[in-house]
Amino acid sequence: MRLRSWFFVALFGLLTIFCVGQNQIPITLESSETIFSVLTALNACGYDQDLTISDATRSNVRAEVQKVLQQSSEAQAARATVCDYYQTHVASKDPNRNLSQYLSLALYLDGPPHFMPRLKVEELPPDAAAIAPFGAVLEHFYEKVGLHSIWERHRNDYAAAMNRYHEPLAKMVFDTEIYLKQPSSQYLGRTFTIYLDFMGSPNETDARNYGSAYYVVVFPAPNTSYGSAPQTALKMDQIRHTFLHYEMDPLAEKHYSSIKRLQPLLQSVKRAPMEEGFKTDISLLVTECLVRAIEIRTMGNKQTAEAMRAQAVDDAVKQGYILTRYFYDAVAAFEKDPAGIRGAYGAFLDNVDLKKEERAAAAVQFASATTPELVRLSRPEERRMLVTAEKRLAAGDPKGAQELAQQALDKKIGDQGRALFILAEVAVANKNRDGAQDSFQKAIAASQDPMVLGWSHVYLGRILDMKEDREAALQEYQAALNTGGKLPEIKAAAQRGLEKAYEPPPKPQ
Repeated sequence: MRLRSWFFVALFGLLTIFCVGQNQIPITLESSETIFSVLTALNACGYDQDLTISDATRSNVRAEVQKVLQQSSEAQAARATVCDYYQTHVASKDPNRNLSQYLSLALYLDGPPHFMPRLKVEELPPDAAAIAPFGAVLEHFYEKVGLHSIWERHRNDYAAAMNRYHEPLAKMVFDTEIYLKQPSSQYLGRTFTIYLDFMGSPNETDARNYGSAYYVVVFPAPNTSYGSAPQTALKMDQIRHTFLHYEMDPLAEKHYSSIKRLQPLLQSVKRAPMEEGFKTDISLLVTECLVRAIEIRTMGNKQTAEAMRAQAVDDAVKQGYILTRYFYDAVAAFEKDPAGIRGAYGAFLDNVDLKKEERAAAAVQFASATTPELVRLSRPEERRMLVTAEKRLAAGDPKGAQELAQQALDKKIGDQGRALFILAEVAVANKNRDGAQDSFQKAIAASQDPMVLGWSHVYLGRILDMKEDREAALQEYQAALNTGGKLPEIKAAAQRGLEKAYEPPPKPQ
């Protein structure tokens, strides 16, 4: 069971559902009984990080669990099993980094009373796959300790915490969209979810990107520390950092060719202390530099000294984010232009003087250490393979896209349905109608992604229309509405197919 709070952003006032026009934006604030159960079990097994500065709810839940344990030998046995698993699967000496793998798994577990992974083990993020059996031992602990009853008793605490986030979160999204001059609703099939839970350290925030889904897990500080709900107490800076990735990542995917031109810059950051992914993937590096530049441009208020911002830029460059200074200047000019970030993004990349940036990077004295990047990728090889395959197809390289998608299938890397969908698109590009039909059908069988399912049915309907099998085509268009109809573009395409048989565009003269 989850407590869910949706928001509505309007020009004035606090609203409760994010929307633009008639399109709802998939940005949600939630509290998950699954995450609560996972974290409560770990608290019962010695996860005490920052307990003394946590909200009282955490201590109250722990006390209630302890009371049950004192009264039930079965509960004690269940805890012993959970704790044995937890203590033998320590991934890091840092308790918060160790906790991260359990949060990763929790995002992929079915809700109580059963905690089975929703995906095959090989399809889970690596850190979650390593502890996939934890769900089975958690189920027994959940039952014997009566975690559902404890969760129910504290639902009001969670609801109150979410209420404290309503206004600042709505303001953050609204202000960011105004600054970027683009609505979040344009990214169909993508989600941004913030989870609140009391059972972790209030000094920690966990953020991650799994394909088209972005998650932030926040552990609220005690209510008395909020006052007027300052940004630091609510972790709004960390949430905004992830939200900026949510906004910027699709633009990087769309401009693959322009970003690829900057590939030589990776040679300049080999000595930098930042994480390895930024040293091997130019798209990751470019996006992180742009995100940091936007954060610095908007830090503080109008009275914030420019010297402070200049120092923040310098610090970012010394950590290895060598394009931060360039993007800082570029977004300063962007602020004065009526064009939105979507229209300006291509020019940002095209105007990079590669030789100049290489010379500047060569002169940087990199720092000896850096803080870990907040947003973790679920599976870097998946990102490189399937995202790059899509980029190559968009750039007019169907052969390259086909090779990568087939490799992802052969090695079972990433979403197999998505890989099959890419192969189907390649077949369409190559005018291989039968091959496309076969791959779209396989994509439907392999995927649970509404976008893949919806568009696969739409394309199958068009292929069947071209084969003059109108009855079968109508079934595909209706299936597209059933599987992907919440996505406006799929809904519109399916409705057009239901109204009139598809006719391919005329060949250019």
